[in-house]
Amino acid sequence: MGYAQRESPPAQSTAAGPAPASAPLPDAKTAKDSAPAKAVRSSDRRKADRLYLAASKLYTEEKFEEALLGYEQAAKLDPENPEYPLAADVARSHAVTALIQAAARARTRKDEPDARAALARGLDLDPANAQLKQHLMEVGDDALRGETRPIYEEGAAEAGEAVELEPETGRHSFHLHLDQRQMLQQIFKNYGINATLDESVRSVPARFDLDNVDFLTATRIASLLTTTFFVPLDAHRALVLRDTAENRKQFTRLEYETVYLPGLTKEEMTDAANLAKNIFDVQQAYVEPGEETITLRAPHATMEAFNATMGELIDGHSQVLMDVRLIELAHTSDRHTGVQPPQSVSAYNLYSEEQSLLNSNQALVNQIISSGLVAPGDTLGILALLLASGQVTSSLFANGIATFGGGITSSALAPGKISANFLLNSSDSRELDDLQLRLSDNEEATLMSGTRYPIQTSSFSSLGGSASTIAGLSGAGLSSNLSSLLSNYGGSVPNIPQVQYQDLGLTLKATPRVLRGDEVAIKVDMKIDSLAGGSINGNPILSNRAWSGVVTVRPGESVEVVSELDRSESRAISGVPGLTEIPGMDNVTGKDTQKNFATLLIVMTPHVIRGTQAAGRSPMMRIERSEQRR
Repeated sequence: MGYAQRESPPAQSTAAGPAPASAPLPDAKTAKDSAPAKAVRSSDRRKADRLYLAASKLYTEEKFEEALLGYEQAAKLDPENPEYPLAADVARSHAVTALIQAAARARTRKDEPDARAALARGLDLDPANAQLKQHLMEVGDDALRGETRPIYEEGAAEAGEAVELEPETGRHSFHLHLDQRQMLQQIFKNYGINATLDESVRSVPARFDLDNVDFLTATRIASLLTTTFFVPLDAHRALVLRDTAENRKQFTRLEYETVYLPGLTKEEMTDAANLAKNIFDVQQAYVEPGEETITLRAPHATMEAFNATMGELIDGHSQVLMDVRLIELAHTSDRHTGVQPPQSVSAYNLYSEEQSLLNSNQALVNQIISSGLVAPGDTLGILALLLASGQVTSSLFANGIATFGGGITSSALAPGKISANFLLNSSDSRELDDLQLRLSDNEEATLMSGTRYPIQTSSFSSLGGSASTIAGLSGAGLSSNLSSLLSNYGGSVPNIPQVQYQDLGLTLKATPRVLRGDEVAIKVDMKIDSLAGGSINGNPILSNRAWSGVVTVRPGESVEVVSELDRSESRAISGVPGLTEIPGMDNVTGKDTQKNFATLLIVMTPHVIRGTQAAGRSPMMRIERSEQRR
């Protein structure tokens, strides 16, 4: 950006004489700036506030251009408020951004007039915006790319389709007895094709008699007769050459094509490349396993034959979508009901128990008698006060007693506790896993559900660098001291365990095979591994159950495999011998019943997403190979 220096206009002469040099005339801008600022009226300030509020509302509604106009009007009315020009700059920036986005959408729709109009409007709002200028340049580049270019430039800039001849439709009859070169030119000319003959085409007499043939038939028979082949130059011109290996290699046009083979394994893609090289004689075939593609360079006829063959092979490669549902049901029930009678009865001598209590609590007895609560000879009263105060406890009176006898022989029977039980604990759980497996025909899928359990297989012990010196081995001393080596180290020698992880849980293998009768045969291998609960030499014992089979279903039908993982049932009865064994009495006495079971349900539903070939053989393809004649 350039800068221009403003100069003061020269002083003009007046009737009184020239103006003094010390007082030059100021320019208009200097005079304006030096003038005192005009005070803002209160009405203008209030009007500016209203405009600012209205513009802010428009800004929140994303009407940036209307908001910009309101901010600018408010700034003109109240130039002393610095918020108005700042708000105008923010609104201008958002308005320009919205116009740039609108222009980008218009370019996506190939609508160049709308894109140009949006960018021009943005330049009106912000002429110094660099992004607007860049987008205008891109719109200009789009216009240049859309212009028509010379045909040779178009052909050199990008790879196009293979050149094909466009002969005239119709059939012709030929009865020619000419030189081979003249005969070939006459045949091509009848179908509107200008044939250019190479020097390798021999000039020998030949006879050509055919009736009512099309272009392909006529040229094929003429090529066999004259041992030649032709290469299209454009839609109406062809180059005819002698059919030799050198000419084929030099003049045959090669097409470049990338064949996409999704779903094939690395080995299958390698087999497809070998098929192209060995059967179709494709010398350049590159396999990209990560991209699942094969890139080929070969003549047009070879490409068509290879694509047709691969299409037949892929169509015959069936695919199955397997829906697998794993449902695990677990039930636990613990029922404890009935009356539990006393399991034991204790007999006591009352006199002995009384004397034992009184003798062991003589201090308390003296306090009771001295307080006058009971008479000194009232043994039962003293015992009652001792028990009631809580200072003395006895199991004899915990559950009540039954007395019999008299005097010193008075005795008591103390039965055990009687309990009535009404307890029920029950729990049910369900776990569901829903999976989808996409498999090729006769492809094995493995599904694992469970955990990996570490099992120590061995341990390794070593003496670290900080170990003490071993007499007779790593230091001076007698080897007879080695006998005390273990006692010296004790537990300080580190043990490094060697761990092997074992898969616990379900291992399911399914292999579908699509049959020609619209059925799917599924080979199922199921294995369940778990801990048995015991151990040998510190290693846990594993238990496993396995099942395998083959089932045939129609697509959409389900296969159900049920396995009982665990089932246990126990029953315990507590009662009186003889009485509890009476039929019906076992329901009255205490009974503890526990039931636990866990069931695994596997539901597999196959869906054929790519079927097999139709019954019978596929149509044959004719692959031509040239023969050399000398």
